[in-house]
Amino acid sequence: MTLDAHLDRALQQLKDEGRYRTFIDIARKQSHFPKALWRHPDGATREITVWCGNDYLGMGQHPQVLEAMHGALDAVGAGSGGTRNISGTTIYHNALEAELADLHGKEAALVFTSAYLANDATLSTLVRLFPGLIIYSDALNHASMIEGVRRGGGQKRVFRHNDLAHLRALLAADDPAAPKLIAFESIYSMDGDFGDIAGIVALAQEFGALTYLDEVHAVGMYGRRGEGVAGRDGLSQYIDIINGTLAKAYGVFGGYIAASAKMVDAIRSYAPGFIFTTSLPPAVAAGAQASVALLKNAQHLRDAHQARAKALKLRLKGLGLPFQDFGSHIVPVHVGDPIHCKMLSDMLLETYGIYVQPINFPTVPRGTERLRFTPSPVHSAADVDALVSALDSLWRHCALNRAEGAA
Repeated sequence: MTLDAHLDRALQQLKDEGRYRTFIDIARKQSHFPKALWRHPDGATREITVWCGNDYLGMGQHPQVLEAMHGALDAVGAGSGGTRNISGTTIYHNALEAELADLHGKEAALVFTSAYLANDATLSTLVRLFPGLIIYSDALNHASMIEGVRRGGGQKRVFRHNDLAHLRALLAADDPAAPKLIAFESIYSMDGDFGDIAGIVALAQEFGALTYLDEVHAVGMYGRRGEGVAGRDGLSQYIDIINGTLAKAYGVFGGYIAASAKMVDAIRSYAPGFIFTTSLPPAVAAGAQASVALLKNAQHLRDAHQARAKALKLRLKGLGLPFQDFGSHIVPVHVGDPIHCKMLSDMLLETYGIYVQPINFPTVPRGTERLRFTPSPVHSAADVDALVSALDSLWRHCALNRAEGAA
């Protein structure tokens, strides 16, 4: 078999299973998001409403964020010019890390080019820093955490999602003298459920384990200043390493960890993913720092965000659509079939101008395929009405077709 034939076979398998991913070519309309321009495959352009974006609060278009980015761009140019060790550390990077450390009440923070890299680089380095480290990882942790644990090459234990009895049994079965770390998330993005932070903190204290918390889908949106769910619940001081992103609620780009000064210094000094990566462009760091600072005093946006999510969930419940409400801002509507999921996504876009990407395996387990909606304060009541009407029409149409097929 030729190399091309191998590639053709691999791609065709995805298409046959309904899992082939199609990129949608859009241009967000600055100051009008969630509106965007979609370039149709036939070359025509039309306005659509984005319902699957991670710019949860619309900060990617906030005037003060854009002003900060323009100011840095005009002052120092486009790129950073190097890694953090070689000319790539600027006043903007230092200001951003100080802002993040203050956000989480930690001694220090370290900025990476993405939260994926922050997870991967940090978790894979910890085994080197703590020889014999055993990492206990929630079964639904993000791929970046799974990859970081795997690449570290140390011992790992996977506990059933949010199952503290299982976690306790795993901790109790290992050598009490072995260094331990529990890695988990505050909000699991595919279902929108919360990690049991208080329960895990209690187990960590009982067994002398470090705690590593991914707050990617919570920073900016939960807590008195947007510090995340751990901060909201008064538990940040019990978390040894917090991971967050600058690309979701903060609307810019990049990721980070926040921890003790000594922990950050060790990761900075040993993690290849940090050492050998060119640093964020200064304009990006400046925009992110402005966004973090702004959201420390923007409870009205957090309140509006939760209200919009609650309103959408109530409307969808009224239609009897299949989704679970765990109280977060994430609204996953379950379809359960990859081909149907892609079909619904395509119909929403083509017919109604509503963009929501299908979520299929391996992002979620087979049979749990879904449409994942992310309402935001910048979605209007009219946007919600249009989405609910479209889903009502499509769901009734699909139910009718299923009934006719069964007959």
